[in-house]
Amino acid sequence: MKVKELMDKKFIVVGPDADLDEVSEKMETHKRFTIPIVDEEKKLIGWITSLNVIRGLREGKKKVSEIMHIPEEIIHVHENDPARLAVLKISKHKVVNLPVLDDEGVIVGIVRALDIVKTLSSLYEIKVYRIFEAMSQELKGISWDELMEAAAIITRRRTGERITAAEYEERIKKATFGEAIWATGGLEKFFVGLIAIGELVIARKVARARK
Repeated sequence: MKVKELMDKKFIVVGPDADLDEVSEKMETHKRFTIPIVDEEKKLIGWITSLNVIRGLREGKKKVSEIMHIPEEIIHVHENDPARLAVLKISKHKVVNLPVLDDEGVIVGIVRALDIVKTLSSLYEIKVYRIFEAMSQELKGISWDELMEAAAIITRRRTGERITAAEYEERIKKATFGEAIWATGGLEKFFVGLIAIGELVIARKVARARK
């Protein structure tokens, strides 16, 4: 997934000569906490937050250019960067939004922390069954029944729970990705389990072929 698939293309911009009072009203009307500052070619030349505006008005500033962050201070991403880079930058720098630029430095979108949370939330609601369906398609020559049997065996080995392939299938039809992560003790352990299932089902198929 790339940044351009995650970014919000509906954003507002202002120029460096914009009046702070008008910008304040604009931010309130559009419910935006940050606004990119652009030149006539829509290239990013500055960035302001609602806190910058509040402080600027309190200090008697009149124009956006008096309070904006310069380009060198702006944390940003490019539209073709991997989406995970935007997530990491927002987390590392503790910012609410990130401007997204194209190769010419023109702003083409905004990645908002709120949108990231919504995207991750939707991923957490994916049924585990769908993940196994995708896994089954990648494991060429492996049947669904073989995959379920291997999954049941790995579950028994890791938890001691005596579960059948049919019971495992019913379980993953109901469980979500988020629930599975919590149940297995974290994202890494969940995927380690998937890898173990894949390795076992392939090993069993190879063993049968040799007989």
